[in-house]
Amino acid sequence: MSGIVESAGTEAARPLTGGQGGVGLPEGHAGQDRTVRRALLEAALEVFTERGYTDAGLTEIAARSGTPMGSLFQHYGGKRGLYLALWEEFREEQERRTAATLASERGRGVEDPIALFVAGARAYLEGAWDNRRLGGLLAEDDGPAGFDALRRQWDRAWVRRNARLLEVDERRRAGRVRVSVLTTVIGGAARELADCGDETEAREIVDEVCGILIHLSAPPG
Repeated sequence: MSGIVESAGTEAARPLTGGQGGVGLPEGHAGQDRTVRRALLEAALEVFTERGYTDAGLTEIAARSGTPMGSLFQHYGGKRGLYLALWEEFREEQERRTAATLASERGRGVEDPIALFVAGARAYLEGAWDNRRLGGLLAEDDGPAGFDALRRQWDRAWVRRNARLLEVDERRRAGRVRVSVLTTVIGGAARELADCGDETEAREIVDEVCGILIHLSAPPG
């Protein structure tokens, strides 16, 4: 999934949460559309989590959200659109969190690439814990057709961003491999946090992983 970032945006996914809602409409209608979209996403998360993407039904999602089926299709186009909108929401929140942390660290005068990388990783992992229900859903293999390819594309972009943050020469294979390993460590820890039910244990995981990242981030020699 998404990772240590300095700005949002990727060719891999377009924001899907907007649908047709709010564009050119009075504020009251725009607010109603936002409420409907929020209700649909919350209901979709519940149903996807309980039944899995494949077995989830649009009728149940619409019923739980208290929204007519026509509105569901208007805003999201169907089950795939709902799932991708949830992914986009998770990704954007993680981006916002990590970018804010990096900006704060730089504002305090931190310039060391490894220190910045680990601070961003900590922010990302804390976000994975805070949003563990959604993160756990997205970590499963049960998603819409084409989602795995979309996720792989995003993961490659994540590695490139981490390489820039760590000031690693991407032309060198050894450097690319090192950043790929670091990124994989963060992703694996995020999946563990999604399955963790104890806050104390979650904090221990975050601390442990950040220690590992400090050790692994140091260039050889």
